[in-house]
Amino acid sequence: MPNASDDPLEGALLDGRYLVETRIASGGMSTVYRGVDTRLDRPVACKVMDPRYAGDQQFLTRFQREARTVARLKDPGLVAIYDQGIDGRHPFLVMELVEGGTLRELLRERGPMPPHAAAAVLRPVLGGLAAAHQAGLVHRDVKPENVLISDDGDVKLVDFGLVRAVAEAGITSTSVILGTAAYLSPEQVASGNSDPRSDVYSVGVLAYELLTGATPFTGDSALAVAYQRMDHDVPAPSSQIEGVPPEFDELVLRATARTADDRYPDAAAMAAHLDAIAADLHLPVFKVPSPRNSAQHASVAQTTAKQPRPAANPPILPVRNPTRELTRGPDDWNEPLAAAPAEQFAGIGLDEFAWARQRARRNTAIWLVIVLVLTGSVAAGAWALGSNLTTLLGN
Repeated sequence: MPNASDDPLEGALLDGRYLVETRIASGGMSTVYRGVDTRLDRPVACKVMDPRYAGDQQFLTRFQREARTVARLKDPGLVAIYDQGIDGRHPFLVMELVEGGTLRELLRERGPMPPHAAAAVLRPVLGGLAAAHQAGLVHRDVKPENVLISDDGDVKLVDFGLVRAVAEAGITSTSVILGTAAYLSPEQVASGNSDPRSDVYSVGVLAYELLTGATPFTGDSALAVAYQRMDHDVPAPSSQIEGVPPEFDELVLRATARTADDRYPDAAAMAAHLDAIAADLHLPVFKVPSPRNSAQHASVAQTTAKQPRPAANPPILPVRNPTRELTRGPDDWNEPLAAAPAEQFAGIGLDEFAWARQRARRNTAIWLVIVLVLTGSVAAGAWALGSNLTTLLGN
């Protein structure tokens, strides 16, 4: 994490209102900072675009229009947009600050997920996408880095509209493929065109990665990875890791069909199928844990060390329902995880998953027994009353 002297924006006041505190993450197009809205005294996330975009009026127009459109979307699976503007040579977005980390960081910590945990991640992602698709928006860059997980277990999608604004700015070369190569749909690679089915493809690749711990295609370069999907289908997750139910294979294979017409038409349709699968498999309810060693958590510590502000940020509470404790110590953070033993699936004991499913089925069976007992009691009472009535009438 850089010191304040390394980043001229740290400590700056954007638009006379938003105090930039510490850097959370940076990429090719922008840098995200932890900040404070000094007018409302609330923590925010400030996404500051690269200065090269400040002089492009087409980008600024698109940037403002996309921000306004996304700000109108209301869904628990979407990060809220509060404000947008430009300060000097710095176009910026002000967003909801999600105290936690990214799905990418969680996957690095814990590895692949069992089906009930993967479903718990995919539901809010698909819910947020469904709200956007209904409003005529396409995300175009669904990937683990753009999925945030709060310390309360909320899963939210971020960065709607940003890829489109950059793509139409005319700044990047036409040979540059926007979005992360591993998650792009075939039509995005071939022509740059995208629609809701393109987001569905990306979610299918994301689902594959959640279940197996890896993306389906590899290559020596981003372009090589991108072009793999033009000639190859995404394999079934069960072919890479044992224990994946065939229903999840079907979900992934339909979402990642190379021909767009063979996929789910939008995120809502894919979400409906996921819910049906979860019901058929009796998947237990699950709260997704936030990553412990996230850049966002590190920014909290750095901000506290720089300027202890008593009321700005609540303390980070420990995760109460983790999928699995880390088996690695702090000194081997970057070392690969050892292969899971045979009695485990995706780093989680099969007995835990089986117990959770049995508990869900047992609850269903208990309610069924109660209903049958009540029904039987009512029937017996009615039969007895009918017999007595016959006797009484005979008298």
